[in-house]
Amino acid sequence: MSAPNKLTSQGKQNRIVAEARRDKARREKSYRERALKMFPWICGRCGRAFSGRRVRELTVHHKDHNHDNNPPDGSNWELLCIYCHDNEHARDQVAEWYDTSETHDEPQPPHENKPFADLAELMKQGRKNNVK
Repeated sequence: MSAPNKLTSQGKQNRIVAEARRDKARREKSYRERALKMFPWICGRCGRAFSGRRVRELTVHHKDHNHDNNPPDGSNWELLCIYCHDNEHARDQVAEWYDTSETHDEPQPPHENKPFADLAELMKQGRKNNVK
């Protein structure tokens, strides 16, 4: 391959990569903004509340780990703080590393974490404190 063709090929590759990155950033921005409008600014795992500039620490986690699955109702999303989000993905990786082909007959305990269980009451209290 001659030098001009190599440069042309490299330029095309760079353009394609740059365009893919722009599309990804645009896609992420759109579903992040929608999620922040839909859900309260509270981490779905640890329950920590966010406001102001700290909202940037909230991330959108795709429950099925498919970043292209962005339903308009947000049913595949949950807001997680950066620490819980990292932990969520690390748990999956650790589980894959330790995955064995053995089946376990022990029933798994139900998931008891309900971070939004008292949200309505907390919001009522917040309104009472802010309205004078």
